[in-house]
Amino acid sequence: MPNSPLEVLIGQILTERKLTLATAESCTGGLISHRITNIPGSSEYFIGGIVAYAYEAKEQLLGVHHATLYDHGAVSKETVIEMARGARRIFGADIAVAVTGIAGPGGGLPNKPVGLAWIGLSTRQGETAQHFIWIRDREGNKEESAEAALRMVWEYLKRDR
Repeated sequence: MPNSPLEVLIGQILTERKLTLATAESCTGGLISHRITNIPGSSEYFIGGIVAYAYEAKEQLLGVHHATLYDHGAVSKETVIEMARGARRIFGADIAVAVTGIAGPGGGLPNKPVGLAWIGLSTRQGETAQHFIWIRDREGNKEESAEAALRMVWEYLKRDR
């Protein structure tokens, strides 16, 4: 792992390459955007973020298809990809990262346990998603999800140099 926080490293690469970033967050409630905007000068590369918690917000603000939410659920690969794609389109960003999950302590199902998080990335080169299952409390699960989302952006930027 790097010595500097991921949001610092991401900011350096985005600035160097003149790329922009946007976020779409559900279970993290704006924590990813918060971390990014803690860095002085982040307005040079961070365009904006949307916290879309309810199904309606995901549909109306991010353009997630109604059928996607009802066929796959809010916490799914399909939904997180559509969230990231929507954020990238809305903000006109080069890169968008999205997260949706079940932070807990309740809300889990047998096939979608508490701590499940899906993180998606949308770029000009394509889209990808990963899932994780965290085993911390609500706040810890949110922190893990935000860190994993920033790690996904950083890994993409390192790979795409």
